[in-house]
Amino acid sequence: MQKVVPCLWFDGDAEAAAQFYVSLLPDSRIDRVLKSLTDTPSGPADTVLTVEFTLAGTQYMGLNGGPQFSFTEAVSFQIYCDDQAEVDRLWAALADGGSEIACGWIKDRWGLTWQIVPTRLIELLNDPDRQRARRVQEAMMEMMKIDIAEIERAANG
Repeated sequence: MQKVVPCLWFDGDAEAAAQFYVSLLPDSRIDRVLKSLTDTPSGPADTVLTVEFTLAGTQYMGLNGGPQFSFTEAVSFQIYCDDQAEVDRLWAALADGGSEIACGWIKDRWGLTWQIVPTRLIELLNDPDRQRARRVQEAMMEMMKIDIAEIERAANG
């Protein structure tokens, strides 16, 4: 069992959100759904209270806590991508019902913020040639979804 498990607060949609998230990445699954045994502020007895799920090998819990709290950009989840096809696939899925922010950041339909990050971007930003890395960062700052070919062009001047 994982020692620290992030708990994500939803307004009744924890199970739908978890099902969506686990459909995006390998090594992901719904582990357990717990229905409330009593009425709670978030719903009556026998409705889904928590959903335990694994996303890319990391455990999470979704809690149907009610409308009192919502997600902010102060917490986001990064997904490192191997290629543009993976960036494009994840971006399209998360954008459906959500909103694009900037620089690889996107908010999904539940308001949770994600960073879709090509591993090539990290490599280029850490290039020992600081001018090359600066050009990459400047190009990234102009993008919504990260375009690997475009950051490569920026790197090469």
